[in-house]
Amino acid sequence: MAVIIAVAVIIIDQVIKIWVKTNFYEGEDLRVFSWFHLRFIQNNGMAFGMEFGSKLFLTLFRVVFVGLLIYYMCKLLKRPAIKTGYIVCLALVIAGAAGNIIDCLFYGEIFNNPMPPEVAQFVPWGDGYAGLLHGRVVDMFYFPLFSFDWPQWMPWVGGERFTFFDPVFNFADAAISVGMVCILLFYYKTLSRSLESQKPAGDAGAIDKK
Repeated sequence: MAVIIAVAVIIIDQVIKIWVKTNFYEGEDLRVFSWFHLRFIQNNGMAFGMEFGSKLFLTLFRVVFVGLLIYYMCKLLKRPAIKTGYIVCLALVIAGAAGNIIDCLFYGEIFNNPMPPEVAQFVPWGDGYAGLLHGRVVDMFYFPLFSFDWPQWMPWVGGERFTFFDPVFNFADAAISVGMVCILLFYYKTLSRSLESQKPAGDAGAIDKK
C-alpha cells in the first residue's frame, strides 16, 4: 500500500508539473474560479516557495531526508502493530519530497527556460537551463480564498493588500502538508512510540533505571 500510494503521488505530481511547464509561460495565471488559479512559477526553495540555503545544499538535504524516511518506514513495516494510517501519512510525505527532488535533479537538464510568453520545451540531456541537482521546482496551485486591505493606521502593514492563501504550491507540497498535519493530529503518539523504539537498548535501560 505504501509503495502504491507513493508511486501514485509521484506520477500525478509529475504529470501536472510537466503539463503546466510545457503549456504555460512562467508567470502566466489562469483563473479557474475566483478562489482558485493556475499560476506557473518556479522556485529554488522548499515547500510554498520558501528559500533556505544554497540550491545544491537544499537538493542534497532533500535526498538524505527522503533516504532516512524510507529507511524509517522499512523498519516500521516489520512491526504489525503500527497503524496503517500512519504508514499512509509517511508515504505521502516521502512521495511529496521525492516529487520535488525529481524537479531539482532533472528539470534543469531536460527543459529549456525561455523568456515569456514562450513556453518551455524538452531538450536533449545537458542542453537545459541548469546542471544536475540545480533544477527549479514547478509550482502552480494558487488559492486566494479572500483578501482585504489593512487599515492605514496599522503599523508596518497599513494600506497593504493581504491575501489568504497567498503562497503558490504544487501537488507534492500538498501531499507533504497533508501527511504531516495528519501525523501531528492523529498519530503523534504513534510517532513518539516509534521514535522511542529506535533508541539503542542501552539508552532504554538507562531510562528504566531512572
